[in-house]
Amino acid sequence: MKLLDPTHPFFRPAWRRYAIVAVCFLWATFEMSQGNNIWAYVFAGIGGYLAYNLIFAFPKDPPEDG
Repeated sequence: MKLLDPTHPFFRPAWRRYAIVAVCFLWATFEMSQGNNIWAYVFAGIGGYLAYNLIFAFPKDPPEDG
């Protein structure tokens, strides 16, 4: 089961991919500062998953329609 489709047109702009990952890590930092360690780990895990799929493993060539 695929949780995320990085080939979706919504994720085509690079700034959008980086912003989504940054929001997750910023929220994890906020939760950690409030003492909510469990939620901080959850959001850091989500951010790591998104960073891998949207930044490191993102397809370099856009998929061809057809």
